Amino acid sequence: MNEPIASFDAAIAFALTLPGTKLSTSFGKPAVKVAANGQGSLFVGHEPDSSFCLRLDHGLVDILIETGPATFWQSPHYVGSAALLVRFDSSEPGPEPGPEPDRVREAIERACEIAASLPPPSTRKR
Repeated sequence: MNEPIASFDAAIAFALTLPGTKLSTSFGKPAVKVAANGQGSLFVGHEPDSSFCLRLDHGLVDILIETGPATFWQSPHYVGSAALLVRFDSSEPGPEPGPEPDRVREAIERACEIAASLPPPSTRKR
């Protein structure tokens, strides 16, 4: 089993091993984006002391929260969005703990795939 992702830096380091990703910023904070289209996949989020944020799709967000609530969650800020918070260094409790580090890496990979499938962000007017 892989080592847990125990910090935001570790989450970024793993995401940057994925094809087509680059280190960038979002709202002035570090983020991982897809180089080809500039879409973000991994962000600091609104809970930086305990979690990082992934951009997924609504169905996957719901499944991950339901099947791994000690790892995957949403604060009130994210409820109803396609953003998912992922707790650092988590593992599911129980008689047969799940391989959460592997699931976290799979979720990061999926976030990058979803970001790669999107068109470039629209230019914002200032």
